[in-house]
Amino acid sequence: MGVKGKLIGSIEVKCGGHLVHDIFHNYTHHIPNICRGKINHFEIHEGGAIKVGSVVGWKYNDGDGKEKNLKQVIEAVDSQNKSISWKVIGADLLELYNSFTTIASCDHQWTTWTFVYEKKTEETPEPLVLLGIALDLTKISKVTFTRTRTSIYTLICLSV
Repeated sequence: MGVKGKLIGSIEVKCGGHLVHDIFHNYTHHIPNICRGKINHFEIHEGGAIKVGSVVGWKYNDGDGKEKNLKQVIEAVDSQNKSISWKVIGADLLELYNSFTTIASCDHQWTTWTFVYEKKTEETPEPLVLLGIALDLTKISKVTFTRTRTSIYTLICLSV
């Protein structure tokens, strides 16, 4: 049995947590466009939408600029409390960790990322680089939604 850990990082978002939750729940497919250079690809493998049981895949750049793969199942979506929980089921990450769960939650002006994991060995590093990517993703995703005449949401990226 490996060493269990929990890593938590929060960042203030002036646009409000509900908008960040909307991006990760309803507009996840836009994240590679919003976060170029960090997130390269997003795909829904099973489920057709971001809902409990959906299987999603990501391609992202790690701290060294190497492309990594991540496959997750959505364990929970709580629209009222604005949180989403993903469990890693396949990825480069599982070479280092026996299990890895990511929880993104939004409360008023704060977005919090929580990683709950079990390292394969004591020498396995804490996932600080991944937490940095998540916090950067939130900073880059500071967006505002504006309604167009056709009632379609348009994402407007604000500079970091």
